[in-house]
Amino acid sequence: MTARLYVTSLSNPSKAASAMLAHKRLSHRRIDLLTGFHPYLVRAAGFEGRTVPALELADGRYVQGSLEISRALDELIPERPLFPDEPVARSAVERAERWGHDVLQPVPRRIFRWAAMEDPAVRRWIAAQVEGVPAPAIVATLSRPISTLRCAESGGTEETIRDSVRRLPELLDLTDALVAEGTLGGPEHNAADFQVLSSVRMLLDFKALPSAEHRPSSRAARELFPQFAGEMPWFEIPGT
Repeated sequence: MTARLYVTSLSNPSKAASAMLAHKRLSHRRIDLLTGFHPYLVRAAGFEGRTVPALELADGRYVQGSLEISRALDELIPERPLFPDEPVARSAVERAERWGHDVLQPVPRRIFRWAAMEDPAVRRWIAAQVEGVPAPAIVATLSRPISTLRCAESGGTEETIRDSVRRLPELLDLTDALVAEGTLGGPEHNAADFQVLSSVRMLLDFKALPSAEHRPSSRAARELFPQFAGEMPWFEIPGT
């Protein structure tokens, strides 16, 4: 059996996992789940949790979450390691990966889910350009309740969005510092690169945010993820 990777097209951790599998050259089938409905679909596929990315390995093991997938891949395929052997360097990558997962990753997800809840044009774009479903205007109207639910799950309120926007310069300063110290953006990609830079790359497509193109971490993100979700529509972000 070929490995199967379950993702959604607009998920930054899904982008990270897809890139890690490509880095490891693991033959797999990518299964794109319908954005917003993925918690139910991934459970129906046999996983215990409700999140993507979710990886079903050829040996029948189920691995869910980008942190778990990075470690499973290094165990399965030692070549092109995602974690350095040297203890100090490995610890630095693990800390950066965990920070990217726990602190940075929720920010673009929360902002985008807020936009999908508030802006019907964003929902139409998801339906037409991302999912390719028929009658996108109708789908955009009918999908608002599920967008509201997903936004609530990620803690999206006007207050939390404003706070996320306020903290963004500090968070991006930290990503730049990780590039400067060599933990991110080095010649050999590691788990922290995929975890952190996928979130930076998603933020670059939010047109309402101040440009961060001058940042070293933004340049590294574009090199690792040249394309993200296509031409994303402009949407208003509280606090900008």
